[in-house]
Amino acid sequence: MDSNKVRQTFLDFFKSKGHVIVPSAPMVVKGDPTLMFNNSGMAPFKDLFLGNAPIKNPRIADTQKCLRVSGKHNDLEEVGVDTYHHTMFEMLGNWSFGDYFKKDAIAWAWELLTEVYKIDKERLYVTVFEGSKEEGLAFDQEAYDTWKQFISEDRILNGNKKDNFWEMGDTGPCGPCSEIHYDGRSLSERKKVSGATLVNNDDPQVIEIWNNVFMEFERKADGSLVKLPKQHVDTGMGFERLVRVLQKKKSNYDTDVFSPILEKIEELSGLHYRPDDEEKHKAQLIINIAMRVIADHIRAISFSIADGQLPSNTGAGYVIRRILRRAIRYGYQSLNMREPFMYRLVPTLANQMGEAFPELKSQKMLIEKVIREEELSFFKTLEYGLKRIDNVCVELSNQHKENSLVDGKVVFELYDTYGFPVDLTSLIARGYGLDIDEKSFLSHLEEQKNRSRAAATVDTDDWIFTAVQWRGEKGQTVEFVGYETLECESYITRYRKVKSKTKELFQLVLDVTPFYAESGGQVGDTGILDSPNDIVQILDTKRENGVIIHITDKLPENLTAHFHAKVDGEKRALTQSNHSATHLLHAALRTVLGTHVEQKGSLVNEEHLRFDFLTFQSNT
Repeated sequence: MDSNKVRQTFLDFFKSKGHVIVPSAPMVVKGDPTLMFNNSGMAPFKDLFLGNAPIKNPRIADTQKCLRVSGKHNDLEEVGVDTYHHTMFEMLGNWSFGDYFKKDAIAWAWELLTEVYKIDKERLYVTVFEGSKEEGLAFDQEAYDTWKQFISEDRILNGNKKDNFWEMGDTGPCGPCSEIHYDGRSLSERKKVSGATLVNNDDPQVIEIWNNVFMEFERKADGSLVKLPKQHVDTGMGFERLVRVLQKKKSNYDTDVFSPILEKIEELSGLHYRPDDEEKHKAQLIINIAMRVIADHIRAISFSIADGQLPSNTGAGYVIRRILRRAIRYGYQSLNMREPFMYRLVPTLANQMGEAFPELKSQKMLIEKVIREEELSFFKTLEYGLKRIDNVCVELSNQHKENSLVDGKVVFELYDTYGFPVDLTSLIARGYGLDIDEKSFLSHLEEQKNRSRAAATVDTDDWIFTAVQWRGEKGQTVEFVGYETLECESYITRYRKVKSKTKELFQLVLDVTPFYAESGGQVGDTGILDSPNDIVQILDTKRENGVIIHITDKLPENLTAHFHAKVDGEKRALTQSNHSATHLLHAALRTVLGTHVEQKGSLVNEEHLRFDFLTFQSNT
C-alpha cells in the first residue's frame, strides 16, 4: 500500500464511522500566543476543547501538518540521527467533541489496524495510564477493561504520567492516554526478548504508532486539574511511522514518503544513500545522516512557506531559517555541496504530496525562489565564516604556543551571528593543530539562552470568572457587534493577570463587544469601558483561541458592574481606510509586477500601512 493510499484509507474508515473529514489547518499558528506552529493534531481544536467556540461537528477526522522544533516537544536534534523523528510530520487523527469516548475510540483503532490495514496482532502492545498519587488520578480501569476484549492481558502495559498522561503544554486541555506500539523486530529477536520490555524504551524497532488521548481535564496555571465541561477523544497516529509499518521497513526514510526525495539528493550530490552500510563504515553513516536531515527539512521549510511563513530573523521565521540553514550545513559539510541545492528538491516534493496538500503545487514557484535566495545568502555567510576562522587559526598558529585554543567567544559569535556550525569550526581548527575552547563556548551559549528565556517569560494567571450571567448561550464565542456599532452595553464575564518582565497587564472578556480584535494585519481597537463609578482604558484587543480579549493596565473596582463599551471611533476609521489601501496596493502590484505577487504579511494602524510581498523580478 503506497503512502497516499494509507492516508486515504484512514480518512475513508472514519468517514464510514460518521466523521466529517476536514482539511489540515495551516502549520503556522495565528491567534494563539502559546504556539508558533501546530505541534500536534489537537492544537487547532483547543478552543473547542475549552468551550470557547461552538461544536458544529461532534465527530471529525483529518491529517494535520505538524512541526516540532522548539519548546516541550522538540525533536530537532534527533532528526536524521535516528530513523523515526521528524521536524514536520503528518498526524492522522479522529476526534470526538463530547460524543463517543474510550470504548468506541479503542474498538475503532483496533479494527482499523488489524482488520483494515491487517497489521499482525502479535506485534502490537498497548499501554494504559497507571494513575498518579501526586495528582490524585486513578488507574484507567475503563481503558484496561476495553482493551481486554481485543488483546491478551500480557500485552496491556501500565504507563506512568510521563508516557500516558498527555499534555500539550504547561496549561490547557489534557488527560490520560492509551498508546499502541508496534514491534518491528525479526521473529528470532522477538523470541529472545519480549517486546513488552522495549515499549517506551527508545528501541528503534519497537515504536509507538498511535496515541488515543482521553481529554478529561484542563491544566490551570497553578498546576491544578479541573474537569472539562465535556469529555473528548483526541487521537494521533504518526503517518510516517504507520507507512513504515505497512511497508515493512526498518526506517521511516526507507518508505515512499521519503525515497523520492532521497533519490533526488543522490542525483544532486553524486553520492548514495546506503542505510545497510552505516554500521560498518563511518563515512557512509555521515552521508546517510546528512541525506536524512535534508529530506526531512525540505518538507518543513516548504510547508511553512506555503502556509505563509517566510524565513526571517525573528519568531517563527527564525525557526524556519534555522531549519533551512541546518540542512544547508549538512549538505555543505557532509555531501560537499557548494551551490544552492535545497530549492531543487521542491518539484519532487510537490509532485509527491501535491494531491493531498495542493498548496505545494500552487505555491511551488514561490517556495523554490524563497529557498534559493536563502541558500545564496547563507553560502555567503559560510564563506565569511571560513575566512574568519582561518584568520584566527593562522594568528594563533603563528604564536607557537602549546595547547592553544580558539576563543569560545569567537566560536559563539560565528555560531550565533552567522550560523556557522560549531563542529565545522572545530574541524578547521584541528587542521591547524588547534582545539576550540568548548567550555567557554557553552558558557556563552547558556548565557544567551538565559537572556532569551528571561526576555520571553510571561506569567499568565488562570481565568477568574465573575458572578455575572452570560447573556448568550454558555460556552459560545464572545458576541462581536463592532461591524454594526462602535458602542454597546457589556458585562465582564472573566479576567486574568498577565505579567511580563517589564509590566503587568490584565485581560478582560466581555459578553458582548464592539472592539475589533487584531486580525489580518489590522491592529486591535482601543477605547474605554465606562461605568457610573469607573472608567477603564482598553489599550489593545486581541483574539486567542476563539475568544476576544481586551487588554488594560488596571481592573475596574466593581467587576460585576454594567459597562458602556466604546471604541475610539476616529482611530478605527483611519485604520479602516489604511486597511482598504492595502487591498488597492495589492491590486496595483499585481497589475504592475504580475499576478505572482501574493501578500505575505501586513501592518495596518491609524497612522500608516505596511504591505509585505515577494517578487523575484525587476520591473520599472
